[in-house]
Amino acid sequence: MRNLYPEPVSWDLMFNAWVQNRAELGVVGLDQEVDDIRAELQTLLERVQQLPVDPEFAAREPNDLAAIRALRPAGRRVIDVKLSEAEYRDRLEGALLGRCAGCTLGSPVELFPVDKMQQWAEYIGDVFPPVDYWSQVERPNELKYQMSSRSHFSRGGMDGVPTDDDIIFTLLGLLTLEDHGPDLSVEKVGQAWLDYLPYAETAEKVALRNLKNGVPANLAATIDNPYDQLIGADIRSDPWGYVSPGLPEKAAELAYHDSYLSHRRNGIYGAMYFSAAIAAAFTVDHPMDALQIGLEEIPADSRFAEAVRWSMEIAPSITNYRDAHDAIGEYFNGMHRVHAINNAALTVWGINIGGRDFTRVIGEIVAMGYDNDCTAATAGSIVGAVVGRSGIPEHWWKNFNNKVHSYLNGHREFAIDDLINRFSRQAEIVRGVVTSD
Repeated sequence: MRNLYPEPVSWDLMFNAWVQNRAELGVVGLDQEVDDIRAELQTLLERVQQLPVDPEFAAREPNDLAAIRALRPAGRRVIDVKLSEAEYRDRLEGALLGRCAGCTLGSPVELFPVDKMQQWAEYIGDVFPPVDYWSQVERPNELKYQMSSRSHFSRGGMDGVPTDDDIIFTLLGLLTLEDHGPDLSVEKVGQAWLDYLPYAETAEKVALRNLKNGVPANLAATIDNPYDQLIGADIRSDPWGYVSPGLPEKAAELAYHDSYLSHRRNGIYGAMYFSAAIAAAFTVDHPMDALQIGLEEIPADSRFAEAVRWSMEIAPSITNYRDAHDAIGEYFNGMHRVHAINNAALTVWGINIGGRDFTRVIGEIVAMGYDNDCTAATAGSIVGAVVGRSGIPEHWWKNFNNKVHSYLNGHREFAIDDLINRFSRQAEIVRGVVTSD
């Protein structure tokens, strides 16, 4: 895994700084020179894009579902554990509340360096790693996703789950299932995005733009998209696991059709892995068992699977957030901070450190840094599905006040109890489809 990711150079920042400097000095011919350089840069970019793909990586990391399944290890495609309706709903509520709590805790410090988080906690008098929502947040009046102010993520300013893309895609997954049923395709997912999603970031932004420009859904991830192995698809994993309790293969299949819209290779595997793990979490007593089962739905020799196995192997030596942060920085030096692979390892370690202790899991994961609202949200789903609502301390959900704020078209607010009912209905449909096959 080492040396795959050269240290990035901020040429764009230097270029812009020098252009501004020259403009301020009244340099003659600057506009034409800048246009010529940009044209040359575009040519160089196209050369990079056209370089041949490593055939070994391509063979180990296919994008086709049948090929992915052919490279899986033996596994538990259907887990024969009988869940009563009451137990399923309790675990479902734990998973949804856990996701919302992990995301809400991490969102105001998303991508913060560890030292910055620790200094902020000391400044405001909060415990670190956190054991409750932040008492204060930086830039409290600034909006996140054009809707919720950052102050809404603090324990005193919260009234409902504030808007964040990690939660939005959970809601969008539900709407997609309600509109199109469990026999998903990338085309159906693309239509749901066009219907409900007003804007997005990174790979999702690219795919949405391509869809709006008439690009077919199965090609939307392939045009001008350098983000197709980042974390975006696996933050969309949860709804597929929620409606497939004990059905990791089905959860991974649903995640595949969703993730193919915007991602490829390890970006897809991250979504399939965590969807399968969440589906398994409804049937196990410890969240690490769910993480093991998730590996059975992705190519065994993919870099994603290798990274997860490595993180599990060294997990006993990762005892806290600092150990985790340092290990990721060393092993994945130069990898993007929101990549699917490095953040998956952090999720594994946070769950291993905290186990069934929900507060410790999300507190340690947020403290690890990187894409910590995403990792804490995913871990919150998995642990929540294991321990149920009763296993999540009340202070993590009492100020949700039974509502989730949203920027989806036509859906500005959801009631949490209604979401539980709606996910439960979809789970009945999915179970019926699987058992009739």
